[in-house]
Amino acid sequence: MTHSSHSSPLEDPPSLKIPYTDPGIHSAIIHRLLFHLHQARSLRHVVIVCIGTDRSTGDCLGPLVGTALAKYNSPLFHLYGTLDQPVHAMNLQDTLNEIHAKYQDPYVIGIDACLGQSASVGCIQVAGGPLKPGAGVHKELPTVGDIHLTGIVNVGGFMEYFVLQNTRLSLVMRLSDIIANSLYSAIKEWHYRSILPAAQE
Repeated sequence: MTHSSHSSPLEDPPSLKIPYTDPGIHSAIIHRLLFHLHQARSLRHVVIVCIGTDRSTGDCLGPLVGTALAKYNSPLFHLYGTLDQPVHAMNLQDTLNEIHAKYQDPYVIGIDACLGQSASVGCIQVAGGPLKPGAGVHKELPTVGDIHLTGIVNVGGFMEYFVLQNTRLSLVMRLSDIIANSLYSAIKEWHYRSILPAAQE
């Protein structure tokens, strides 16, 4: 569970924040993800870490995204965090240790639910840099990701655990569906673009 953050003006580009009802949301997220992925070398392992728990409606965004991505059974990325095997506060550090032991210089994409202002509920954010899981519920946890995606599932600032337990599953499902589809499409396109120049030489 992350807090909605505002990017500094020095970052290029600023983080994307878009409501799930926007008709162009898939292409907007894919376009922004491709921008970030092109900063990565094509030989790096892409590792997706979906953070959260299925014991709280608001906090199950990450595991839902992970479960949706697992269905693609894709060789293009390595996946951590599903409904069956969630990555949460208790095992996050061990998971990150395992990733860095297993893959040399991985490109990590962090995914988490997020609390924010009421006007932002239902928005998906794509931002450069790591996410800070646990910040929304005042926990000190290791940061995750070269880039991250968050879905703002409810209002932050007051009784966070209660708010998470009383978040509408329908909203979380919609956000997770958009994130999973867009992320898979972006990685697939990025991979295709990175092997194309080599094939043409």
